[in-house]
Amino acid sequence: MITLKQLHYALAVEKTLHFKKAAENCFVSQSALSTALNELEKQLGVQLFERDNKKVLVTPLGRQILQQARTIMLQVDDLQNLAKSGESPLGYPMDIGIIPTIGPYLLPKILPAINQQYPEFQLNVVEEQSHVLVDMVRRGEIDTAILALPYPCEGLLSFEFWQEDFYWVAHSSNQQAGQAEIASKELDQASLMLLKEGHCLKDHILDACKFEQAQSANHGFGATSLNTLIQMVKGQLGTTLVPAMALEQLIAENDQLRAVHLSEPGPHRRIAFLVRPNYSRVDALQLLQQLCREALIES
Repeated sequence: MITLKQLHYALAVEKTLHFKKAAENCFVSQSALSTALNELEKQLGVQLFERDNKKVLVTPLGRQILQQARTIMLQVDDLQNLAKSGESPLGYPMDIGIIPTIGPYLLPKILPAINQQYPEFQLNVVEEQSHVLVDMVRRGEIDTAILALPYPCEGLLSFEFWQEDFYWVAHSSNQQAGQAEIASKELDQASLMLLKEGHCLKDHILDACKFEQAQSANHGFGATSLNTLIQMVKGQLGTTLVPAMALEQLIAENDQLRAVHLSEPGPHRRIAFLVRPNYSRVDALQLLQQLCREALIES
């Protein structure tokens, strides 16, 4: 009989394409994992993996079978979550993904409220870029992800809880730093520094400013964090744009910096939870949605 353990091991190998790493991730010996997979292939009468001393490949038929196995494992998870639905909504652990331009600024605002009201709640956070988190949600590797919208996430449900605008950050010596607002046409694009490609914040800024993607080639210096950009602004290497949520933490102790509201039609980005359509812990998600909204309003 095929077991859930066998399917779990097979999916681990598919993810890592490495038997030793898969065994470590599953907290079993490599021999135990290999034995279980050999038995699975024997029961199915199908070879799932091609392996030699250098690499592991998933066979074409194996790829189809593992896709079905993934669906089965997700349904089992949903069944377990449904069985626990009579308990406190946050009485069961939750794995949440969050992007780097939200995590460091949202978590300090919401974690105190969560810890105070639900001290037993176990929250596991994964920080990654948007495309990685969307794939992890689809594959059932995490419960939900907090992303900035708009972002391509067809087939997933979104639970929006916040909207915000961008602020232009410049050194106090900049002649425009004393303005209350600034339009995108007033920005010096040659000195505007943005995050490197792959960060959705860059795309949202270009969209809010109506800048052409082709014009953005000189907008960045390979920075991967807002903190790095702020330090570059402080060093008078240029200016940048940051979301309202991050302002307090980024420039509160930087007397040399000024923040000016970007006067383009907003909101410039929307913050939401993303989940699979059949996700069973919607009540817990809605509770977190409310907690996040209240914490951000109070801040």
